[in-house]
Amino acid sequence: MTQRAEHSTVMDRLAIDDLITGYAIAVDDGDWPAYLALFTPDGRADYRSAGGIEGTVEEIATWLADTLRLFSVRQHLIVNRRIRVGSLDGASGDTATVQTDYLNPMRLTGTAADGDGGPTAPNFTCAGRYAFTARRTPDGWRLSGVVVHEKWRQVPPAA
Repeated sequence: MTQRAEHSTVMDRLAIDDLITGYAIAVDDGDWPAYLALFTPDGRADYRSAGGIEGTVEEIATWLADTLRLFSVRQHLIVNRRIRVGSLDGASGDTATVQTDYLNPMRLTGTAADGDGGPTAPNFTCAGRYAFTARRTPDGWRLSGVVVHEKWRQVPPAA
């Protein structure tokens, strides 16, 4: 592999890592225009293992916006990123897969600690693994698919 090809691969990996971070921030902040901008026009996502839906990115953004209103605090922690960039003649290609683990502590809206103005602890936590697919586009790397594999969740005890 040439130095130019190695540099290209490193730059692609950094751009893809930034894309995944952008995903977490958009979901946590409820920034649905930013969320949609992370995807290719034919992007799809599958949240069924977490009790959600599978569909186009527009359908998913609408579902997420509605569902995540239930949580006043959200904080995605996406770790253990394994990025595999396709190769073309020894140089970076135009597709990538990313496997990441996530931990997602949240606070349900309407709980006693919501209104006091101070820090609040999460009372709902889920965790699992994401499988992302990405493509190089004229506008840079974009997600073409997201599949959530929820492994566990901790919910508040019934009142």
